Order: sequence, then structure tokens, then C-alpha cells
Amino acid sequence: MQRLLQYFREVIQELKKVSWPTKQKTYELTLLVIGITAAAALYIGGLDYVFARLMSIVLR
Repeated sequence: MQRLLQYFREVIQELKKVSWPTKQKTYELTLLVIGITAAAALYIGGLDYVFARLMSIVLR
């Protein structure tokens, strides 16, 4: 039990050392991730559409 308590004390000490991002930086990075994800989804969706159309033409 003592080792478990020591472990959690050390975890708390390490978490206090973390340099947490500001609210503004978190907001900016969240928007960046959403934007990149949307762009990747559109790109992959576009490729899927093009290849599906090509396959339907080839298989006629």
C-alpha cells in the first residue's frame, strides 16, 4: 500500500512540472486539428468518389 501511495505522490509531483498550454493555444491547436481532419476527409472522399466512378465505367 505504501508503494502505491508513493507512486501517486510522484505522479502529482511530475504533473506540477508540466508546462500546460494556455486556453488560447489549446483553442488554436484544436481548430488546426479539426481543419486538417476535414481537409483529409475531403481529399480521401474525393479519391473514393473518383475511383468509384472509374470502376463503374470500367465494369460496364
